[in-house]
Amino acid sequence: MAEGRGREQNRAMDPVTLTTDRLLLRTVGPQETDAVYRAAQDPEIQRWTTIPSPYLREHADAFLAQTVPEGWADASMFTFGVFLRSGELVGMLGLTMRSPGVAEVGFWTAKEHRGNGYMPEATLGASRWAFTHLSIDRVEWRAEVGNGASRAVAERAGFTIEGILRSAINNKGVRRDCWVGSLLPSDLGLPSTAPYLPTRS
Repeated sequence: MAEGRGREQNRAMDPVTLTTDRLLLRTVGPQETDAVYRAAQDPEIQRWTTIPSPYLREHADAFLAQTVPEGWADASMFTFGVFLRSGELVGMLGLTMRSPGVAEVGFWTAKEHRGNGYMPEATLGASRWAFTHLSIDRVEWRAEVGNGASRAVAERAGFTIEGILRSAINNKGVRRDCWVGSLLPSDLGLPSTAPYLPTRS
């Protein structure tokens, strides 16, 4: 399972399994190809995320066979399949290392599972793991302006929306403005790795 807080980044890490009240977050592999390919046919997922469009089966194959294990192996991206306890795929969630102490969360939810609060629950579970088992002091969320569903997930998970970054997302060759928000260890009653001195207004 996960190693202790303060571990060095960019060292090989074995995938971990996380549980929340209703969900199981675990690594994914070729056995999930059909489920990932099927869910990614949703036009909303293709529109608002950076996955290829059209999304072909070969894209799912490469993601599950290469991208996911390589991200864990070099501790650059921690990808979890989000599953119901019955084993049904709800969606995907990834924590990508952006700079020392900062990870960016990204996710999508299968159409039939939206509106149940699953992704906020998964986001909180993964963020808590990052704060307590990795040297992470800020989980950042970004979404293209207009992606209200993603923003709703972030807000339900307790993220503070900090503003708009101009031209900060490149989605399929087009630069777009994005919302940005953050979740800090203190938001969950947890200590930070490094002291935090917030600006006083």
